[in-house]
Amino acid sequence: MAAAPAGAGDGATAAAARAVEEEEARALLPSPAPGGGCDDDDEDLEERAYEAAEKVIVCISDGPDPETGGDGDDTALCSSSGAAPPFSWRKLWLFTGPGFLMSIAFLDPGNLEGDLQAGAVAGDTLLWLLMWATAMGLLVQLLAARLGVATGRHLAELCRDEYPDWARRALWLMAEVAMVGADIQEVIGSAIAIKILSRGYLPLWAGVVITALDCFIFLSLENYGVRKLEAVFALLIATMAISFAWMFTDTKPNGKDLLIGILVPKLSSRTIRQAVGVVGCVIMPHNVFLHSALVQSRKIDQNKEYQVREALRYYSIESTIALAVSFMINLFVTTVFAKGFYGSKEAGNIGLENAGQYLQEKFGGGFFPILYIWGIGLLAAGQSSTITGTYAGQFIMGGFLNLRLKKWVRALITRSFAIVPTIVVALFFNTSDSALDVLNEWLNVLQSIQIPFALIPLITLVSKEQVMGVFKIGPNTQAVTWTVATLLITINGYLLMDFFSSEIRGPLSGSLLCLAVLIYASFVLYLILRGTELSEKIVKAIRSSFS
Repeated sequence: MAAAPAGAGDGATAAAARAVEEEEARALLPSPAPGGGCDDDDEDLEERAYEAAEKVIVCISDGPDPETGGDGDDTALCSSSGAAPPFSWRKLWLFTGPGFLMSIAFLDPGNLEGDLQAGAVAGDTLLWLLMWATAMGLLVQLLAARLGVATGRHLAELCRDEYPDWARRALWLMAEVAMVGADIQEVIGSAIAIKILSRGYLPLWAGVVITALDCFIFLSLENYGVRKLEAVFALLIATMAISFAWMFTDTKPNGKDLLIGILVPKLSSRTIRQAVGVVGCVIMPHNVFLHSALVQSRKIDQNKEYQVREALRYYSIESTIALAVSFMINLFVTTVFAKGFYGSKEAGNIGLENAGQYLQEKFGGGFFPILYIWGIGLLAAGQSSTITGTYAGQFIMGGFLNLRLKKWVRALITRSFAIVPTIVVALFFNTSDSALDVLNEWLNVLQSIQIPFALIPLITLVSKEQVMGVFKIGPNTQAVTWTVATLLITINGYLLMDFFSSEIRGPLSGSLLCLAVLIYASFVLYLILRGTELSEKIVKAIRSSFS
């Protein structure tokens, strides 16, 4: 037998090693949809919110299917003539889900803390502002849904194509920072609820670990279909609604004061900070990215205008109902704390950590102790918002970076970004209620800083005909949305100035803050002016000055 050439064995070993590495890399990629195969289209190389096989079919005809020849169904839910079919409650049910997942961000532990502090300090006088803030939030979320439905792509994916590389990376970084900040609040809220329900047996850090692990369990339900995961969220929202409605009826608030608080605008210098907090909590940057992706869970042909219009109609109805439910839950929390603590000496000291104990001391036990009712509602809020936060993190990372990874891999990466700092926070702040309140203030500031980097790209994209086609928003809607965006950014700017003026001291700190504000304002201005005639003139002037 002839001897093998020198180095042949090494080459075979290296080739085998490369083959193993390629196989392991392919294992991390999502499997192609059945029948999808491989083609040369660039779309197959891009990250998608949902694969074709995962989408919910919402088109059911009452006659033979023109493509499959099937018998159809007894209700006209689809049209083959190019005209949208009449309104159908059954079809609304098929579209129901994404809006309720989106509404979770209006009910997260950070929002609940804003509600209870507004009620304790301002009573029922800010309920009107809560209602209008929710309406502004609805407008923003409808724009996000419109973007996702009309383009078939979500906000992070579109930003990847719209902006140059440096701006795209900056937007991605801002979105991730906002995501981590929101996640810390949500996980800590869940951990506080677990501590309450375990009667203090489980410390804060243990609650953080439990929340991190059960998040993966809930997300695994998506493997059995999107509707299964949506059903879990419906159960969690129902738990919140029942818990806080129970508290509402137990405390017996004054109906007249409640109605006046909703209908009559009142604002005083004493409650301005709580008012800013109520409005500032409405827009969560990650939620804008999330909703534009969630609406793609239904199978819609973007090339058929009537299907897109029909989807927008049903999503608008569903989102309105979802945020009406979230408004009622927020109202319950605000009213309970207004009834119990408005005008009391404890009003200024109530936070998420000690709220349950204050409620127990004020309203007592009854058939079921109010402390545990609060704990159950808070747990449902924390768990649901943590899961949607992880979900949003997957879309943000995959969209901006075009990562073609399996969802569990992206979820693991996203969860790791937030869970490590959260455990550190839980260990450090476990012994002090006031320290947790300080942390929450800083996290709220972090969220406020990120708001322009979700709002401005969203409004810019839905206003562009090249992106939206016939579904771009008109001049009147643009004027309203820019007004709302300006109002929200201004209000959050006030919150930031108020916070930093009390926290920053010394010339060095002040100089660094001024530099940071200058860079921040320049980037916001760039996002607003990009693509306009004014920005083109500025670029030409800069180039001519250096030439």
